Order: sequence, then C-alpha cells, then structure tokens
Amino acid sequence: MAETKQRQTGIAEVNGTSLYYEVEGEGHPFVMVHGGLVDRRLWDEQFDVFAQHYKMIRFDMRGFGDSGLYKADMAPFRLDDDLYELLRFLGIEKTYVMGLSMGGAVAIDFTLAHPEMVDALIPVAMGLGGFEGDDSNKPLWMAIEAAFKEGDFEKAAELSTRMWTDGPVRTSDQVDPAVRERVKAMTLHNYQRPDDNDAPDPQELEPPAAQRLVEIRVPTLIIVGDADVREILTIADTLVAGVKGAKKEVIPNTAHHLNMEKPEEFNSIVLNFLGTLQ
Repeated sequence: MAETKQRQTGIAEVNGTSLYYEVEGEGHPFVMVHGGLVDRRLWDEQFDVFAQHYKMIRFDMRGFGDSGLYKADMAPFRLDDDLYELLRFLGIEKTYVMGLSMGGAVAIDFTLAHPEMVDALIPVAMGLGGFEGDDSNKPLWMAIEAAFKEGDFEKAAELSTRMWTDGPVRTSDQVDPAVRERVKAMTLHNYQRPDDNDAPDPQELEPPAAQRLVEIRVPTLIIVGDADVREILTIADTLVAGVKGAKKEVIPNTAHHLNMEKPEEFNSIVLNFLGTLQ
C-alpha cells in the first residue's frame, strides 16, 4: 500500500475481482461510488474537501478506471456486493454512502442489502434498480453503441458526454469545457479498456430496489441537476415519494455531472446535510 499526503491507495482482491481504492481523512467513514462510464476521479472536487471532516473512501468499480476487468468467465456478481466486500477489507462497519448515476443505484442497493452499515444515503443523479424508464434517449444510445462497435471510441465518448454532461436542454458550448474534457477523458479510458465484450452483466438485487423503497429508513438526501435527462428527474421524484423523510436538492443549470459543474454548491449541500446528523 502506498501513502502520499495522508492518502492511502491500494488494491483490494475481493469478490472475484481487484478494486483500486483510496482512503483519506479521519472521522466517520464516508464512501463515494462513481457513475457509469467515468471513474473515481468524478469526485476530485469532493474527496479532499470532505476528508477535512470524514474518513473518505473512493474506488473504481470493477470494469472501470484502474480496477479489474470484466471477463467472460466471471462468476455471477452484484456491484453492491463488491462494495460490501471492499468495506469489510478496509475494516469499515458503518458509513455514509453517496453514489452518482449507476453508483447511485449501487448505493441504494447497498443500503437495502446492508441497512445495519449505512448511517446516511445520498443518491446523486441516480439510477434505480427495477425502474422502468422511457425510450426518449434511445436514438442517442444507439448512436453511442454503433460508434463503440465500429471502434470509434472518440466519437462514442463525445456522444456520451453530450448525452450526460450537456444534458438534453443545453448545447455543448453552454457547459464548462474543462468539465466536458475531464468527463470525456474518463469515458474514453473506459471504452479503451480491454474488457471482454461478452462478459456477463452485474446481477440485480432481488426484489429490485424500485419495489422496496419503503424499507429505506436512514436519513436520505437526493441531489439532481435541473438540466439532467427526464428519467433521472423522474427517479428523484420516485425516491422522494417512496423513502420516508427523504429530502431533495436541485442544483440549477447543471445536468448529470452536477458535482463537477458546481462543486462549491454541491459540497455545501452535502456537508450541511451531514452536519445535521451529528
């Protein structure tokens, strides 16, 4: 394990894969789960800031960043189980958990599977297991998939950035170019990884989270950007209606990567919420 400026880094061999992780700070544990097509660097504007108050953990999910490859011969697995085994590896018994997009769905599943370990849940621009969305983004998804199959990873990454970072109501020039380039670089890295295209998908929690929201009984804060895709905004309202006592914050003029677009506002919202729990 390496240590630089009080930041610990390492590889956890857990649940049939290798997970790259970073730990920094002291205090109550707080784990952050990145979204699909990006990696742990999604949280660059949060990690050091929050580490002034909490013991921060971030990692690359399997198939992303510097963690293990998706392989065709992998045993069945769930991403929330990967998170559970990582926390056990690190000796974490109780934690706050925050996840964005696919990571938000993982955070919700983890809370349902291991409620005894979660002291607060913060889904951000989140997915939701078992949620049946609309097909409004299907044409763009198809274009991304076609570019990927053709090996045009640069085009696939650009289209993905348009879909998520720009969102459906803004043009690319209305978004901070530095944020776009950082998201696109993470996405391109993931597209270029040598994962097996025929690897099995992660299994879902059963019954899925969308049918079990009443079981979530921890303080819950939902954060979304008002320029995100319609499905994400619908999921946010579904969570508010289904999770008792859940609060929702909307950050204006941001889309899916709202924590990168407006980090100071995002950080203040999260820290203020967690401050009320202490």
